[in-house]
Amino acid sequence: MTLSLSLGMSLGLRRAFWMMWGELAGVALVSIAAVAGVATLMLSHPAVFIGLKYIGGIYLLFLGIQLIRSKGRRALARNMQSTPTISRKALVSQGFITAVSNPKGWAFTLSLLPPFIDRSYPVIPQMSVLLGILLGIEFICLVIYACGGRRLGTFLNHNGGTDLLNKTAGVIMIGVSGWLVAG
Repeated sequence: MTLSLSLGMSLGLRRAFWMMWGELAGVALVSIAAVAGVATLMLSHPAVFIGLKYIGGIYLLFLGIQLIRSKGRRALARNMQSTPTISRKALVSQGFITAVSNPKGWAFTLSLLPPFIDRSYPVIPQMSVLLGILLGIEFICLVIYACGGRRLGTFLNHNGGTDLLNKTAGVIMIGVSGWLVAG
């Protein structure tokens, strides 16, 4: 959601849609993996989950530092008139990597989806319905954040608060990174 908000501010809703497609593909992959048995694997091999947690924490630390320095591709544009050029492919991959490397996303789907699957019925129709609901809600939320980001970006650009927001968001991401690794 933070990435959607940030891209909504710096690139606008239309360009943020490319990131959203990658994000939704990543969420779908994580969800399918959770139902397909990754939950059992991760419970029997907790080192895998711990590894994902550290990878996600390091990634958030990297994003936080980039936001503070305002040099990262995800950093908010200082001048909303000069929007950075990021390829569609790069936006899709940002969304996908963000979704797949997010340990909270894995924990959410690992705990939420498998209990809703009744193994006495065909799994594919059940998973299709669950995945449709999950991706629909995810998409709506991403659009809301990107739209809000665009409006917030316009407000901040007029009031000179973009640098402060970059630094605040960076510090928050670094804090979440520490929380993930320590927790």
